[in-house]
Amino acid sequence: MDRIEICPHEHPTQIDIDTAPLIIAPLSNSSQNQQMNRRIQFITLLVSAPLFAKGIEDRVVDHTLKNGLRVLVVERRVAPVVSLTIRFKAGSVDEQVGATGIAHMLEHMLFKGTQTIGTRDYNKEKPILDAINLASVAMDEEEMKGEKSDKEKLKKLTEELKKLREQHEKVIIKDELEELYNRTGAVGFNASTNTDMTTYIVSLPANKVELWMRLESDRMRSPVLREFYKERSVILEERRTRTDDRPFGRLYENFKAAAFMTHPYRNPVIGWRSDIERLTARQAESFRKTFYAPNNVVMAIVGDVKAQKIIKQIEKHFGDIQPQQLPPSLSTKEPAQQGERRIKVQFDASPQMLIGFHKPNAPHPDDYVIDVIANLLSEGRTSRFHKELIEGKELAISAWASNSWPGDRYDNLFVVSGTPRHPHTLAEVEVAVYEELDRLKKEPVPESELVKIRNNVESSFIWGLGSNSGLARRLTYFVTIMGDWNYLVDYPQRIASITPADIQRVAKAYFSASNRTVAILVRPEKGTKKK
Repeated sequence: MDRIEICPHEHPTQIDIDTAPLIIAPLSNSSQNQQMNRRIQFITLLVSAPLFAKGIEDRVVDHTLKNGLRVLVVERRVAPVVSLTIRFKAGSVDEQVGATGIAHMLEHMLFKGTQTIGTRDYNKEKPILDAINLASVAMDEEEMKGEKSDKEKLKKLTEELKKLREQHEKVIIKDELEELYNRTGAVGFNASTNTDMTTYIVSLPANKVELWMRLESDRMRSPVLREFYKERSVILEERRTRTDDRPFGRLYENFKAAAFMTHPYRNPVIGWRSDIERLTARQAESFRKTFYAPNNVVMAIVGDVKAQKIIKQIEKHFGDIQPQQLPPSLSTKEPAQQGERRIKVQFDASPQMLIGFHKPNAPHPDDYVIDVIANLLSEGRTSRFHKELIEGKELAISAWASNSWPGDRYDNLFVVSGTPRHPHTLAEVEVAVYEELDRLKKEPVPESELVKIRNNVESSFIWGLGSNSGLARRLTYFVTIMGDWNYLVDYPQRIASITPADIQRVAKAYFSASNRTVAILVRPEKGTKKK
């Protein structure tokens, strides 16, 4: 399974094209049946999405259990399927110094099973698991001594761990949770971690929803963090392939660390390598007990269901899980930037650039305006970046703008990226980007262009609600971020009210040299060791 760390930005303008074919995937293995079902769904989306978007506020049943768990149910009887999303307000922003990556690590661990799933006999497994954890911690502590480590002790611990893991293999059932879902005809069984939250998703036949409740309540109540240290090695490899060995991954990690001096948005979701190497099962369990509480979760159930029946079943399966005293909200605030920050990252790859401007997060009014600006600059072939930088001046291979990086729970960044077209340089692309941003300050956006942008944003909004999974994801996202899913209802009206004067005001307020961070990726100079 590919449990991917996703970019956290999920404003209504984003479209997940891949979710539409997934949510009513047929239970048959026939490719012909699959194609037919996808055609049916595409037609269904064409008909239902615009109609549904107009009445969304009347269709969402919002219920909170006594233990604080919040559930959103939307009856949508287009096909006998249901999409389910569980969001925990627990992301990398909630981690402690020295334990970056623990939220992502725990997400991986939740696929390992529970005291009843993934084991042949938990009573026999537990003492083996405890011994593995003790030996692994001892190994870490000895290795941290470096040259002063006791080589003989390390050798004995290595042999002990090998024997313990062989014993453990005999009492566990690998991937049993995934297999149980596969047998139900599930699709899209996955999870993701970002700066702000951790999300678990799946789509199922409608008659399997209560099975989902049994599995997920068990996973919330009594997960077992088995194979922790083995999975830690997997994540280290994931970090190597997705960050260390990828030009954009390397650039983005350094860019964030430069843009944020104090706020934990500066940390990578996957964690710093030195932290990952020393994460412990005890730390993961502590993080789980702190944040994986019913009063820190929202779930959405969208599809062929009856809301009142679903709520009664949720009460039955999740109602006895005890709430927790949640830690206070993060008090650290990023200080106002006092001047341009520039960094150069060396990597043997084609040059590229990231430029970030600090800005407030939603629901600040200026966040809506910057959504429009991002669309105006880089959405489609008629966008300003495409017409001017890519086609007109032929300076860039790609150029895009995006709002709300790296997260939405706290003040964030408006980000611009550019990749020059040979023989042009990063400096030329950077100048052209600033010219377009200055143009927003000096020239009112023509009404005809603004109408097109409003239509684009509304269209993206509607299609984002077109699939069961897309709607479930968005509802839970905005409850987690702002405590209110009605952000989706208000969004089109907010966008429609934005004027050319608003765009000029916001551009002047945030797009200044003193408020920007610039990160460029260049090839190592001759004579420098390649990385």
